[in-house]
Amino acid sequence: MFRFGNPEFLWFFTAMPLLLALYVYLNIKKRKDVQKMGTLSTLKKMMPELSLKRSYLKFWLIFGALCVAIFMISRPQFGTKVQTIEKEGIELVIAIDVSNSMLTEDVSPNRLARAKQILSRLIDVRSNDKVGLIVFAGEAYVQMPLTSDTQSAKIFLNTIDPSLVPIQGTVIGDAINLGMTSFSSDQSISRSIVVITDGEDHEGNAIEIAASAAKEGVQINVIGIGSPNGAPIPSAELGTQFMTDSEGNVVVSRLNEQMGMEIAQSGHGMYIRADNSNNAVQALVAQLDELETTTTSSLSYSEYDEKFSVFAWILLAILIIEILIYDKKNPIFSNIRIFSKD
Repeated sequence: MFRFGNPEFLWFFTAMPLLLALYVYLNIKKRKDVQKMGTLSTLKKMMPELSLKRSYLKFWLIFGALCVAIFMISRPQFGTKVQTIEKEGIELVIAIDVSNSMLTEDVSPNRLARAKQILSRLIDVRSNDKVGLIVFAGEAYVQMPLTSDTQSAKIFLNTIDPSLVPIQGTVIGDAINLGMTSFSSDQSISRSIVVITDGEDHEGNAIEIAASAAKEGVQINVIGIGSPNGAPIPSAELGTQFMTDSEGNVVVSRLNEQMGMEIAQSGHGMYIRADNSNNAVQALVAQLDELETTTTSSLSYSEYDEKFSVFAWILLAILIIEILIYDKKNPIFSNIRIFSKD
């Protein structure tokens, strides 16, 4: 894949035909001026050291040098550049609840939006970790496999919404199980799963699964988001109205802190209640910092590899050749004959 870093400089190429036309015009004018003094064959005999071919060659070298210079300042870039980067961190899987209850607005702007803000900040702070994303509601899905590319993780995070999981519910246990299969096979790396949810678990087996994960050395941390007092759940289909049950009553979603605490305790982790401050991120980062980090290598792809220096060397070579060529025949070599006459 090829591109120019500064393609606006390529507009200078539009001036090159004008330069060529000017050179041709000046040569024609010069020829006519010379012909006023006599025929060209006679004048050549009077000026044996004059070399028109050398003059033409010097022009084309300068013309070529200008073309190369335009390419050079336009910063040609080609392909991708691969670098091996060593980082010292842990493997971190983030499981985010995307059930409809996460649209409740008891935290600003709503639970899901606030959860994404918290996780984006967490990913920024934990930039040395390998990060994976899982979304869950009535089912759990891997949104992004484990990667050291934290910028991609943030991009995937921003695309999360309840439509990713059409089946409603909150299966925290399934999300933890899926997180367990998302880790690498390297047992020497510390591993943690961060679950961010309002805690309305409809399956009820999350506590046992968290305990099983802890036995395998995976720490389970839970961020509870929402208010224990709760708030109505906005309905996407009904615009500004709220969801109702089968009897027409407005559904109120409440943060189940007890559930979150029990899951974190079973998973040998920490429960943190999120609010509109950064306290949740700070507390979670402090908890993760206690895990032992491991040095890992990963491939990092820079988008394009600069080819500026290649054209710079070509330009330098052309200019050196142009300087070494005389407009006139060099008198030092004029009497040298490689092949002698018989």
